[in-house]
Amino acid sequence: MADFAYITVKLAAGLTGLWIITRLLGKKEISQLTAFDFVSSLMLSEIVGNTLYDRDVGLEQLLYALALWTVMSLALEKLVQYVPWLSKPLNGTADLIIDNGRIDWQAMKRNNLDFDQLLTMLREQNVFSVREVAFAVFETNGSISVMKRSEAESVTRKDLRVPDVPVSLPVVLIENGHIQRQRLEALGRDEAWLLGELQAAGIGRPQDVLYAEWTDHDGLYCQKKPEATGQ
Repeated sequence: MADFAYITVKLAAGLTGLWIITRLLGKKEISQLTAFDFVSSLMLSEIVGNTLYDRDVGLEQLLYALALWTVMSLALEKLVQYVPWLSKPLNGTADLIIDNGRIDWQAMKRNNLDFDQLLTMLREQNVFSVREVAFAVFETNGSISVMKRSEAESVTRKDLRVPDVPVSLPVVLIENGHIQRQRLEALGRDEAWLLGELQAAGIGRPQDVLYAEWTDHDGLYCQKKPEATGQ
């Protein structure tokens, strides 16, 4: 019974310490955590988890570890405020993934992003087509911030008293020079049709395309690779 009582006291002390640390360091949602915040949280959980059930570690040592970690975290946050250049190596920097309507493939590779991940994050921002985007910033916490093109802003057809038109989800047909054949077949089209659409857009071969999508209403949207445009 004594062991159970001791573990209960340590657990209560650990939870109280974690609550105090959270109040002191500030509140963040999981989606707002930077890489450093995430690593810090993991280390803190290891400190508490390993000491709670270790009979060789006393209550005083647990409280000392929590207090030391709090002081170190607060000191580091204050240091970053007074020495701003430390923020970049600790937290990373935001990166422009879509610049003036064009996908930056090098930025995607730097951040280990593929097209499926990019499109998923855009849809989470209620953006279903790359052609709607003027700028998209990949934030240090792993989220994406989007500025739409002016023509894609949220003035509704009802506001303008314009009749509704049918809408459809965009279908990605080319990713980094590779034709997505299953999606093309699901669309009921073949490669000959796609090559014709590319030629109409002034593109000779799919290998020169970084990204291409199709909607029934707006047709084909495509972006050449930088090397294919001479940039």
